[in-house]
Amino acid sequence: MMRRRGRPGLVGLAARTAVVAGTATAVSGAVRGHQQDKAQTEYNAQQYEAGQQQAAMNAAAQQAVANQQAYAAAAAPPPSPPGGTDVVAELQKLAALQQAGVLTPEEFAQAKAKLLS
Repeated sequence: MMRRRGRPGLVGLAARTAVVAGTATAVSGAVRGHQQDKAQTEYNAQQYEAGQQQAAMNAAAQQAVANQQAYAAAAAPPPSPPGGTDVVAELQKLAALQQAGVLTPEEFAQAKAKLLS
């Protein structure tokens, strides 16, 4: 049999096309896999960073609450003696009543004298 020279036959052309298509499919699948891996790695890094930022914000909020509570405890008036009245608080109430016009200066002076005696 004589071998043909020149253009390949129909079977050779189909075989070559199948090899090229198979190679292209394999390469595109590998590229897509690498792109997905890269995207997943970037997503994981972003999630980790967001978690770190959230933890830092939570720590700062807890510190602010602790500072506020410490400030409030330091600024709180001393507790009143057991069984007695808080003279300073009572004087402040009387002064507020006088400023509001409920008590006259004479009534304020009498109530103040009564508290202090």
